[in-house]
Amino acid sequence: MRLSRFLFIATAFGVPLAGTSSVFAHESWLEPLAYQVETQGDLTADLKNGEEFVGSTLGYFPNNIVRFDMIMGETAAPVEARPGNIPALETAAPAVDGLLVLVYQSTPSSLKYAEWEKFLAFAEHKDFKIAEAAHLAAGWPQQGFGEVYSRYIKSLVAVGNGEGTDMITGMETELVALTNPYSAAFDGTMQVQVLYKAQPRADAQVEIFRRTPEGEVDITLTRTNAEGVASIPVSPGSEYLLDAVVLRPYSGDRDAVWETLWAALTFKVPE
Repeated sequence: MRLSRFLFIATAFGVPLAGTSSVFAHESWLEPLAYQVETQGDLTADLKNGEEFVGSTLGYFPNNIVRFDMIMGETAAPVEARPGNIPALETAAPAVDGLLVLVYQSTPSSLKYAEWEKFLAFAEHKDFKIAEAAHLAAGWPQQGFGEVYSRYIKSLVAVGNGEGTDMITGMETELVALTNPYSAAFDGTMQVQVLYKAQPRADAQVEIFRRTPEGEVDITLTRTNAEGVASIPVSPGSEYLLDAVVLRPYSGDRDAVWETLWAALTFKVPE
């Protein structure tokens, strides 16, 4: 597995990223039961957490949510459910055709590295070339240090004809689809822009999880260009999870030294 991260400390550093391992992977994503629905049809999506595009289904818990919205064009509506509800989203689709963008932002959570070697293995695996030196230069402990992480998740659902565009939603980091896989004009290449604080992330790595119609999952990597855009050839009938992560020093009031911001985007290419 591979999770891309952007590392900076004191001043911003660009970090090339590489590697794969299931040991450290913990993606979260929204997984609609159907990515194409009729107007006013059943709209259902699970909140998932796991690795290699396989994971546990999480319930709807308001205390874990900063925002959970459905956006179509200039219209936005909050997702509401009973605490603990599975699926996390269960409602009627809008009454008009268009591209529906599901947006989920979590509250921060924490983890701890009990062993320095595990952090080093993670940093090496992800090709964070200056992570060890930056950590030591900051005088941070080599055992029992924490990380705070947050999720910034989007999913694209076609309602009716599915025509429309994704948009910048204002999350601190996000993946913005510049092409619509459900559009009649789609040419088979998804273009997505990786943003951090509303600015494009040039040379950022994007991890691509593809689930085939037969249920097999393969994982590939790509990088963004100078405008923060990644071009990704996609296959009809396949479901995709795209993942990009920011790593930065933590400056809040929790017992942590690192903070990660995880952006994810899911969609399915029509057959």
